[in-house]
Amino acid sequence: FSLYCFIAGVFMKYVIIIPDGAADEPIDSLGGKTPLMVAKTPHLDRLAKRSIIGRSWNVPEHLSPGSDVATLSLLGYDPSEVYTGRAPLEAIAQNIHLGPDDLAFRCNLVCIEQGVMKSFTAGHISSEEAREILKTLQFEVASQWNSIASRCGLDHYAGRVDFYPGVSYRNLMVFSPQVSGSMPFAKLRTCPPHDYTDQQVEQALPAGDGSKLIGEVMELSASVLASHPVNHKRIRDGKLPATHAWLWGQGRTPNMVSFAQRHPKIRSGKMITAVDLLRGIARSIGWDIVDVPNITGYVDTDYSAKGRYAAANIADNRIVCVHVEATDESGHEGSVAKKVAALEDIDSKVLPPVLDALAGQADWRILITPDHPTPVRIKTHSRGFVPWLIAGSDIEVNRPDQTYDEVTAEKSEYHFEHGWELINFFLGER
Repeated sequence: FSLYCFIAGVFMKYVIIIPDGAADEPIDSLGGKTPLMVAKTPHLDRLAKRSIIGRSWNVPEHLSPGSDVATLSLLGYDPSEVYTGRAPLEAIAQNIHLGPDDLAFRCNLVCIEQGVMKSFTAGHISSEEAREILKTLQFEVASQWNSIASRCGLDHYAGRVDFYPGVSYRNLMVFSPQVSGSMPFAKLRTCPPHDYTDQQVEQALPAGDGSKLIGEVMELSASVLASHPVNHKRIRDGKLPATHAWLWGQGRTPNMVSFAQRHPKIRSGKMITAVDLLRGIARSIGWDIVDVPNITGYVDTDYSAKGRYAAANIADNRIVCVHVEATDESGHEGSVAKKVAALEDIDSKVLPPVLDALAGQADWRILITPDHPTPVRIKTHSRGFVPWLIAGSDIEVNRPDQTYDEVTAEKSEYHFEHGWELINFFLGER
């Protein structure tokens, strides 16, 4: 029996599907139910009846509840040990080399009106528009970094600054200090703009070490963007402009052990995602990226393409992970309808080809789990348990009335207060 389990483990195919931020709380407009409970998900419903369902807590109390921390945890890494910041993970995704002293910042293009965070996505600005704006920021803002540092009395923060376009509003700024080993911004505190939708931004401005410099750079970006042609056109078209470059999520390159080193039977892994953060995490742990056309990181993404490409990669890889951002973005918008629709699209377009491909494998397991909750009521990430589902060829469960949702997970005997322990359970290593 032990030999059988070993052989099965060696050839087992694994799939992880992450509906980002899908976990929620009871909503009055849904009759006190959550989006997971009301979404029409026939494929997920059938899978739930033969699954182990439980819950995990992916965000340690001392860290901010974001997809960076939560996804590291979900994939088996204790964020307290490996997390250095969000931006360096996205830099890895873009093949941006960071030197030992370099500091990467996430650079959101946002829309702030009368001191209120109107949109942390600048109205879901396109990648092409963002690229034009980032060129201007490089020319107009990066060139003034040292003079601003001097004016702030921070000459020891002199160095080089570069802006890098990413996907839509998600971009980067990299600071390379002039003096090696100086470690500037060591105690800088910044805030994710998505935590302050429809709120005054004054409370979220940078604080601490070097905050005056970062604040002035953000203000300079506002004056530059006020007259930018991209914004003029967006306003003419009835769209929100990108009023500021919001800097946050700074950090240096993390040092992480590969997934294969931690789990020797997993020799190959692939990630399907539209966002650089997940690409960066994948590359950090030794997984490859599957490039899928027409995926956007929003509700207009090509769900069917994600399903097809995932199915096509199962046979040749030990583990395939599919990340869907649309559920999280819907939560940030406070849209119950969009969140429910995104869950239904995952069920009808991503799951069928994946399940069909797994059915052709002798040994397989699938894990479906959000990384963190993004309740539509608060429009941002929160800490808390998320429900997960594990099914597979070696999992014999027959629960005709079982559903996959927060309520079922709460009643389950399976729970992990340290979310990074879930992966070992999924892989059959505990």
